[in-house]
Amino acid sequence: MAMKGYLDEYEKLVIRMNTPRVVIDNGVCSSATIVKVDSSRRNGILLEAVQILTDLNLSIKKAYISSDGRWNMDVFHVTDLNGNKLNDQSVLRYIEQSIETVYYGENIEVNGLTALELTGTDRIGLLSEMFAVLSDLNCDVVDAKLWTHNGRVASVIYLRDGSSGAPILDSHRISKIEGRLKNVLNGDNDVNSAAKTCVSVDSMMHIERRLHQLMFEDRDYERRSNKQERSPTVVVTVQNWAERGYSVVNVHCRDRTKLLFDVVCTLTDMEYAVFHATINTAEDQAHLEFYIRHKDGSPISSEAERQRVILCLEAAVERRALEGVRLELRHPDKQGLLAEVTRTFRENGLNVTRTEISTTSDIATNIFYVTDANGDEPDFKLIESVREKIGLECLRVKEMPTMNHKKGDGEEQQQTKAVLVSLGSLVWRNLFNFGLIKSYS
Repeated sequence: MAMKGYLDEYEKLVIRMNTPRVVIDNGVCSSATIVKVDSSRRNGILLEAVQILTDLNLSIKKAYISSDGRWNMDVFHVTDLNGNKLNDQSVLRYIEQSIETVYYGENIEVNGLTALELTGTDRIGLLSEMFAVLSDLNCDVVDAKLWTHNGRVASVIYLRDGSSGAPILDSHRISKIEGRLKNVLNGDNDVNSAAKTCVSVDSMMHIERRLHQLMFEDRDYERRSNKQERSPTVVVTVQNWAERGYSVVNVHCRDRTKLLFDVVCTLTDMEYAVFHATINTAEDQAHLEFYIRHKDGSPISSEAERQRVILCLEAAVERRALEGVRLELRHPDKQGLLAEVTRTFRENGLNVTRTEISTTSDIATNIFYVTDANGDEPDFKLIESVREKIGLECLRVKEMPTMNHKKGDGEEQQQTKAVLVSLGSLVWRNLFNFGLIKSYS
């Protein structure tokens, strides 16, 4: 009995030691809410904290990540999307409770839904054909997200039976869905398309992290065609700091929501551990610096690996970069709604570059980012014509684009900033080497 009591107290101690402690402070900084997270070091803990903040559509203006031995201390400066501090007590409590407990991702109720994962070659009208197939097979799309990048497409779709509302469990029907969609993704018998489909009834993976993984597995980061240029607005550098055994990664790009999540997600899934990091934003620019190692404690060991990290982080930033006009559709949910809407897009020469589908209380809220057939900003008259066909009150223009491929002096400015950042990193390292700053990693 005494031994059992001792073990119970020991287990409680272990739980307390491994449970992150969260402190939220609205008084220290005049422009942002400070979220401090202290936790024992374990793989993925940084990603989980960042994931919670970004799923609340919060903007991370600054962050400081530090690992002291086996303990992490993460500090985030966050605001809402309007740049205001967080004053809603329910939001603050949710942040505390979510970080201090196991977190499973966005609030998508997957019970009673079938998860469908797709990757393949992107082309105009693909989304329309996919939704037409699902409608023909009596599948109701409840939630979905689709990304395109470097001529590839990845999507996670949550389905249910269109008649009963039950999950789709019949193996023969699942095989039929997979086969039909694979034919659509393969297009004109393109042997290089490498289309893949997968159906699951118990997927609990965070949907946006899964999209990054699907794109990574599809190697979208190395599929850039000769006609496609590397984005001048994303600069990634990787250097080794031999004295301390770190690889130092710098990312400089246009600031946007969920940027930190995208980068940390990619580093985590590439099995790198972040020991220290500094994130700063100013106006519309962001600079992220990470000190990383492999899980075994070694830094990046070859030029090929260094180039792969650069390409993968460029892709992680670009996948969610705004490209096209943002259209928002709010409409009572009905069978075949998505097939009708996307068919109208296709017939009018609009290409969908990114999609977010959700259904709440029988109301479908769907977001589409669209370009013309050449990937440029579509004509305003064309957008209005499409809105008239679908319904002016149902389909609204929510955001005009900042097209990423437009060039000016941005590339030269970004490269200059990247050089200055590298110099700053060198100074910081020298402070370490002369003992003016301590590290306990």
